[in-house]
Amino acid sequence: MDGETVGGRSAMAGSGLLRPDPAPGLAIVVMGVSGCGKSTVAAMLADALGCGFVEADDHHSHANKEKMSRGVPLTDEDRLPWLESLRDAIRIRLGHGEDVVVSCSALRLKYREVLRQGDGAYKPGSYAACRVKFVCLEASTEVIAERVRRRAAEGGHFMPASLVRSQLDLLEINAAEGITVVDATLPAHAIVEATIAQFRDELASTAC
Repeated sequence: MDGETVGGRSAMAGSGLLRPDPAPGLAIVVMGVSGCGKSTVAAMLADALGCGFVEADDHHSHANKEKMSRGVPLTDEDRLPWLESLRDAIRIRLGHGEDVVVSCSALRLKYREVLRQGDGAYKPGSYAACRVKFVCLEASTEVIAERVRRRAAEGGHFMPASLVRSQLDLLEINAAEGITVVDATLPAHAIVEATIAQFRDELASTAC
């Protein structure tokens, strides 16, 4: 054998040096209401880390998309299969020791709890130890509404501006969760750099 594990750390044969075991992988969920820029930031973050990217919109059923396009808010019953699909995608990546970036609204605590179950070791309330972390992009109602109106006019998304208010009403953040809240009007590259710096020690992609 070239090396062996000693006290939870790997030792290189003949070197006498110990090195930490590889990081087990981290899921970073870039969250917030529609129009906050989460998909753009999440895609850039995944590209910078060289890891997988999961776009939550791609996991919505056709029925969900049709409902939202008509300006009808989703119910929790509508959302559950969608959240479970995202949870499973996270679980696969973390199970392989990989990082993954997810773009998802994740507006309520109970929705985030479903996503946290992507970490098989997660116990409810143990936020700090969970391998699923959240970065919330926030901006004023006016900024968000204008972004959504512009995007809808360009035919770039199924979410109409009329649903912005319902999303803002749903958004809840419990201070105990330790969610990182970021100004969504900052340049996307600055948000990406700050996020990598914050989680560097926990990311498999940046482990030495």
